[in-house]
Amino acid sequence: MSIIESHPTIDDAYPTRKAAEAALLYRQDPVVYGGAGDGPIDEATLDSFEANGFLGVDQLLAPEEVEDYRAELRRLSSDPQILADERTVTERGSDEVRSIFEVHKISEVFAELVRDPRVVGRARQLLGSEVYVHQSRVNYKPGFTGKDFFWHSDFETWHAEDGMPRMRAVSISIALTENFVHNGGLMIMPGSHKTFVACVGETPDDHYKESLRGQEIGTPDPASLSILADKHGIELFTGPAGSATMFDCNCMHGSNGNITPFPRSNVFIVFNSVENTCVEPFSAPAPRPEFIGARDFTPVGG
Repeated sequence: MSIIESHPTIDDAYPTRKAAEAALLYRQDPVVYGGAGDGPIDEATLDSFEANGFLGVDQLLAPEEVEDYRAELRRLSSDPQILADERTVTERGSDEVRSIFEVHKISEVFAELVRDPRVVGRARQLLGSEVYVHQSRVNYKPGFTGKDFFWHSDFETWHAEDGMPRMRAVSISIALTENFVHNGGLMIMPGSHKTFVACVGETPDDHYKESLRGQEIGTPDPASLSILADKHGIELFTGPAGSATMFDCNCMHGSNGNITPFPRSNVFIVFNSVENTCVEPFSAPAPRPEFIGARDFTPVGG
């Protein structure tokens, strides 16, 4: 296991939560690090990813595979030992499960998915290196009561609170239920990954305990969001169970609540380059727990 190290001389390329006013900063890092010959993604899709910050896979998992993962979802959410674990996050004001973190370590079923070449192969190609899992979780958004995820850039949090130095990470969200336009699907601002929104507000101690239920510190201000939305627009992702979306770590994204009868659940895996391992947090008193921001930088096998 790799241990976090202090690097007081490392440059903070993306300062955030340090000033009294929000700021929009230019991205200083590449978006795509690999080429068409390095994995399953073709050149046109790589070009689209570079421009928009995301790509879709219409059917990553076959229907029978989806059923296996949904059965595992049900098992996890009904296991008293898992429900009592700190890695399980419930909705504010209820005992409804919102997310279960580090799911690839809790469940061998999801560990196999992380190692699947259809998943990790795409991550290696986009990031141009071996990768490790910075974070994994299953998200439950039940019918009628599923809450929203406010607009945010994941990288802002990972940089500020986990010490991720540069924008060289990618997330994959795999739908385990159908994503309709009306049941709280993922929204992204295409092209927003090329602008970093520096947020205001000092990070409190143990901020993760509240932010996992509903983030407030580290969320963009309305003016910055309006500028990005006016420039880039908003795309809403729909698709059947088994489809997937991969997106750059700095994409501005969020999702509405779910007041329909149709649940929306997904598995979410964050791959970071082994050449971009985390150091001390750039804007937080201490790193978040390992189940949220990994300190084990062992490359994914498979």
